[in-house]
Amino acid sequence: MRDLFFLTFLALFVTGCGQSSDKKKSIATGQIEQKQPNILLLVGDDIAFGDLGAFGSEIPTPNMNRLADAGVRFSNFHASPVCSVTRAMLMTGCNNIEVGLGSFDYSFYPPTKGVSGYEGYLTDNTVTIAQLLEDAGYETYKSGKWHLGGEAAGGVGPLSWGFTKEFGILSGGSNHWNDLAMTPDFSDPNGLNVKRKEHFTLNGEHFDRPEGVYSGELYTEHMLNFIKEGHANNKPWFAYMAFTTAHFPIQAPADMIDKHYQKYLDLGYAGLKKARYESLKSKGLITETAIEPEFNEITHKWESLSDEEQKIQAKVMATYAAMIEDQDNRTGQILDYLKESGQLDNTLVIYVTDNGPEGFEATHPRTGNPEMAKWIETQFDQSFEAIGTGDSEHTIGVSWANAATGGLQWWKWFIGEGGIRVPMMIVPPGAFSENYDRSGQISNAVMSVKDLPMTILDYAGVSHPGTTYEDRNVVKPSGVTARPFLEGDSDIVRSNDQWYAFELFGNGYLMKGNYKLMKVREGMFGDGEWHLYDVVADPSEMNALEEDMSEMFEEMKQLYAGYAKENNIMEVDAAWNPFKAASE
Repeated sequence: MRDLFFLTFLALFVTGCGQSSDKKKSIATGQIEQKQPNILLLVGDDIAFGDLGAFGSEIPTPNMNRLADAGVRFSNFHASPVCSVTRAMLMTGCNNIEVGLGSFDYSFYPPTKGVSGYEGYLTDNTVTIAQLLEDAGYETYKSGKWHLGGEAAGGVGPLSWGFTKEFGILSGGSNHWNDLAMTPDFSDPNGLNVKRKEHFTLNGEHFDRPEGVYSGELYTEHMLNFIKEGHANNKPWFAYMAFTTAHFPIQAPADMIDKHYQKYLDLGYAGLKKARYESLKSKGLITETAIEPEFNEITHKWESLSDEEQKIQAKVMATYAAMIEDQDNRTGQILDYLKESGQLDNTLVIYVTDNGPEGFEATHPRTGNPEMAKWIETQFDQSFEAIGTGDSEHTIGVSWANAATGGLQWWKWFIGEGGIRVPMMIVPPGAFSENYDRSGQISNAVMSVKDLPMTILDYAGVSHPGTTYEDRNVVKPSGVTARPFLEGDSDIVRSNDQWYAFELFGNGYLMKGNYKLMKVREGMFGDGEWHLYDVVADPSEMNALEEDMSEMFEEMKQLYAGYAKENNIMEVDAAWNPFKAASE
């Protein structure tokens, strides 16, 4: 009997040791032996690579820092240069031209209208990750902006793309304090003389947006309600938290604006650009070989502004900083609830922004739009006192947008690194409270926005159907999963052979390893010629390599030519200006 007892005890002990060993292995790779993980996808709007504290910014973002400390910061991650195009790839894992987003819905190149691939909204030849996750038993939520179709834009809203609950707007942005739209109706003959309303929906039905509630608070509260309902149902969930901060109009709570004002008045444009460059470099977010960007000729010099203009500009930038700080606070609200409710350890958390900072400046002679400028001047209070309120309509403009990117060049709308290299962080399930091997790491692994949906599906244990979904033909994704990298099984996400290409507004680029081939039209201040850069060693794209690496240069040009031919990418007139075309 004693022998039997001893053998039973020994068996239990050995089994326990095995479980402990398995658990340690699981913790080391960031996994947890539980049900399907929840997925929290946080998307910031028009935020620069250098705008978060976790990416070297002077703006305090303690909750973003929590993500950085628990997970991995990716310093060589690329989105598209505009909102909707990025979101199409983020929801599908496909190239933008394959799923209707070869055009940006706010500025169509006229010859592309009616051409397949250039619809400007998500087309039905694809399947979203929300649809696949819903099929796998997930509750799927979206709060914030959709910007992939619906109403005047064409296409359909999130409830038709797999989301079980939704709240927010179908367009690309709105006033942050009320239900007013951020742009006029250019098709209305009287559109420049009136303000128009933005349509808010809750689960497909019209929602009367309360006045005076800030966008970050409104969107976060609805998302938290959705998550709480899902938790009560004991089902895994996918939460797409699509903030509209820091998209224009630049507005934020007054008390948050005030504390940033003096800092930007003292720094000015060049001072912030240099401070961000040095901070990114010292923190290892760009390489120590990075060259300080040269002055961009379409930006303004701080000293050319009057004292009054400097004060206005400082307050605009302070408001922008407050918008980012508010987004950080809202992220903290969600993380805190997940921790308190015991869900955080079983949640995959991804933070990304859709493109670089918005440099649109309505009155700018080269990137402005006279009709938009007229609407702003006649319909809004642009005084110093009104900045940040719902009565104002400011953008940060070319100079602050350029400054915000630090060691990078250009901004939203452009394919320079400042327009497409954005902050991105991933925290695998379990990494917040356990000993995750990659916690706090910064990686320059090459990664595309197309890779995020494939990573999400991988962690959820959901396979993509390939080329057929519900008896219809769909595009097979070209994104790859980052899970092997995150779990320590690989030091890369994409091999040199897993190149990817992109085109918008007639500007194109191709990434192959650390090398970027790119061409920018004259109408967007390029020379119309192909150039080659090592964007890890030279993130400011100052040292062209086409002569030194002629063989690779020619090979990458051939790859891009094949991509363009396969996807029927249309040539764009060299002089076409998408900023002025926005009102057409």
